[in-house]
Amino acid sequence: MHNPQSTSIVEHALQIATLARPLVEVIQRRDRDLASQVRRAVSSIALNAAEARGNGGGNTRVRLESALGSLYEAQAGIRLAIAWGYFSQVAANEALASMNRLGGRIYGLIRK
Repeated sequence: MHNPQSTSIVEHALQIATLARPLVEVIQRRDRDLASQVRRAVSSIALNAAEARGNGGGNTRVRLESALGSLYEAQAGIRLAIAWGYFSQVAANEALASMNRLGGRIYGLIRK
C-alpha cells in the first residue's frame, strides 16, 4: 500500500543525510568505526523509508519500524560523538532536531 506521506519522509531522510554528512566527516577523523556505523544508520533511514513505499500492508509497517530504529541508532551515534568530544552539541543541534521531527512523523505512521 503506497502512502503519499512516505515520499516526503524519504525526502526528509535525505535532508537528514545532508545535515549529518559534515558531522560524520568529523567523526571519521577521530573514530572510523563510529563514523561507519552512523553513516550506515543514516543511509538506512532513507532506504527503509523508500522500500516502505513499495510494500503493502504489514510490510510497510516493518520497513517504517526499521527506518525508525535506524534513526534512533544514528541519533545515538551523534550523541556519542558529542560525549566523546568530537564536536559540540551546538554543532549537532540542527541534525538532531530534524531527526526528532522525522522520528515523530514515522512513529505517527506506524501507529495508524
